[in-house]
Formats: sequence, C-alpha cells, structure tokens
Amino acid sequence: MDGTLVDTEPYWMTAEVELFSSHGLTWTHEDALQVVGLGLWESAALFRRHGVDLEPDDIVNGLTDRVRELVVERGVPWRPGAREFLRALREASVPTALVTMSVRRMAEDIAAAIPFEAFDLIVPGDEVTEPKPHPEPYLRAAELLGVEITDCVALEDSRAGVTSAAASGAITIGLPNLQDLSGTAADLLWDGLEGRTAADVADAVAQVRRGGGRTARATDASAVTP
Repeated sequence: MDGTLVDTEPYWMTAEVELFSSHGLTWTHEDALQVVGLGLWESAALFRRHGVDLEPDDIVNGLTDRVRELVVERGVPWRPGAREFLRALREASVPTALVTMSVRRMAEDIAAAIPFEAFDLIVPGDEVTEPKPHPEPYLRAAELLGVEITDCVALEDSRAGVTSAAASGAITIGLPNLQDLSGTAADLLWDGLEGRTAADVADAVAQVRRGGGRTARATDASAVTP
C-alpha cells in the first residue's frame, strides 16, 4: 500500500522525525529508508535500539495516528495510475487483496478513499505473526482469496516487500519508488502503474512463465495482491 498505491512514505518519515525529535534524538531520511516496507513492530524495535524510550505498541499506535492525521490534513497522495489500475482489475473480475504492513485501521482509511470496492480483502500488519520480508502475509492473502499462491501476482515497491512476495511463490512485479529494486528477487520491474491494465498483468505472467523474468512458473495468474 504505502509506496505502491499511495505515496505515504514521506508521511511516515515525517512522523518518525517528530517521534525522535520529541526524545531529543535525530532521525534522518537515510535512517528512515532502513524501515521502508518492514513490519511496524520490527521498526519499533529498531527505534527503541536508537533511543526511543516507549513501548513498541505505543510507538506503532503513535506513528499510525500521526500518519492518519497527515492523510486528513494533506490528502491521500495517490501514486500515478493506481486507482485506474485497480478499477481495470475489478472490471476484469480479478480477485484482489491489499497486503500491507500498516495496521488495519490505516489500510481501511486508504481503501475507503477509493470510490469503488477495490479489494476483496485486506491482510494488515497487525494480523500476521510474521511480517514482511517473511512470506506469511502473501501466503495468508492467497489462502483467504481461495487461490494458489503460484497463481497470484504481487506488486511491491520495497525490498522487504519484494522478498516477502517472491518467497511466497507469487509472481512478483517491482515498482521502484524510494528504494532501488535492482538485484532483488522481483520477476519483473515496472516503472509505475500509470496506463497499466489487467492485460499488462496477463502479459507479465506470460513473460515470466516462458522464462522472460527472473524465473518461470506454471499456470495463469488468477489474483493480484498489491
């Protein structure tokens, strides 16, 4: 979600800088790039190691509430073509799941801002045992959608997300944003979602399965999990 469908990573970075400043500490843009795509509780553990003297739940809830405030104040910063891409998938009757390390209330805020029902389900970071880069979030999404993970396509903007999706067995398309995804396990890299349709997803699947991506896989894709 963050960085793939909406460009909220700067909001998270703002919230992190404010958190560190409130403890008399410094947190830079380069520091913030370390936690892009990671689970919030894993990020909280790192913040504690850097001197933030709060309980992990307090860190996660405080950051989430601040980002939600920024979304209200500044608006939802949609990535170019994201909503149009989601609508194209729905019109093609492609099942979709939103797999995010944000907590459910944050994910539901973003999903509710889309003027149509874009997702069949949400798998948020507060409802999995192992967060990205572990494959559990994507495996859980496929299970809930009732499809095989190898019949899924995942779209990811972070290195942790790509690792999670690829390890799960999903065909993985990288959408570089704040992180360079070259050299990752992504099957393919796209420069964005603008102008993309369900046909582009089908073409990507065909390319990967005939050996044009990182690896070839079997059968046609039946679900997309951004």
